[in-house]
Amino acid sequence: MIAAPNRSGFSVVDSHSQIARLGEGLAETGRLSDAAMERAFSAMEAISRKLKARRVGRIRCIATEACRKAENGAEFIAEIRKRTGLTFKIIGPSEEARLALIGCHNLIDQAAEHVLVLDIGGGSTELSLVDAHRARENGLNGMLKHAPIKAWTSIPYGVVTLTEAYQHLGEADAYPAMLAAVKEHVETWAGQHNIRQALEKETSHIIGTSGTVTCVAGVHFGLERYRRDLVDGKWMDRAGGVETMQALIEAGPEGRAQFATIGEDRAGLMLAGCVLMEAVWSLAPHARIRVADRGLREGLLLSMMRGPKKKRRSRGGRGKGKTRTGATDAPKVAE
Repeated sequence: MIAAPNRSGFSVVDSHSQIARLGEGLAETGRLSDAAMERAFSAMEAISRKLKARRVGRIRCIATEACRKAENGAEFIAEIRKRTGLTFKIIGPSEEARLALIGCHNLIDQAAEHVLVLDIGGGSTELSLVDAHRARENGLNGMLKHAPIKAWTSIPYGVVTLTEAYQHLGEADAYPAMLAAVKEHVETWAGQHNIRQALEKETSHIIGTSGTVTCVAGVHFGLERYRRDLVDGKWMDRAGGVETMQALIEAGPEGRAQFATIGEDRAGLMLAGCVLMEAVWSLAPHARIRVADRGLREGLLLSMMRGPKKKRRSRGGRGKGKTRTGATDAPKVAE
């Protein structure tokens, strides 16, 4: 994503998205596969060309769960730099959660006391319980210095890793098995930090940031093609969300691929995505989900634009089973 700063935040100049499934096979081998890395190299080369064409001056690239876990993660990062000149930094899950919150900061409802941010990735899923009062009082600048996260966790399942872990089962058996495994992690964390109690007020809500959530929302709202302006910031209630997810589960992979906002690339991953959404939503069954077509990239861009300025220019990017890049020159920033 390439953006230019303005008074309200930034305006997007250009962007590129390409599914690479970087974490494919990682759980079984402990390494990034040659095929997955080649898909990522292809994406990074396309991104590098865009950045050069736009003459972007400040770039930051970050890598997440897949590179955190992989034995050859550092080698992969070095090869990206050799091929494209992009320098990636592998960030920890707490920083990932912080950036996702910053990217979604203006979706916190004015009446909310607590908000749960759900960030579903390819290799992991981050959950953050946010003090909504402090978030509003401190504003974006305060959040950049110290994010008002009261508790967070990184669940070792994303849509790719969860799908692969249960691919030996048919979907009818895989769904309940996946749900039980994810709920074990979610409930353990929730019990340790009194998450249910924090979210019990009717004003509390969930912010869902991921391709899974936006795909479900696109189907929920009956879109014939995906439109960010008809999804980002919109609300899904529990009954409608569960009904939509149930329809996707029953449709099977081929049926899901027919939905305009899902397609073939994501169809096979949506079952795992629905599992992750359902498991987290069970912590606050009364709550609505506010859909966020924003997150890590936007959080990274805002931290580059509003955070402490560095004297030297740098180039970089991000990945998690997915990768992200951000940059800026006098007018433009990319993440």
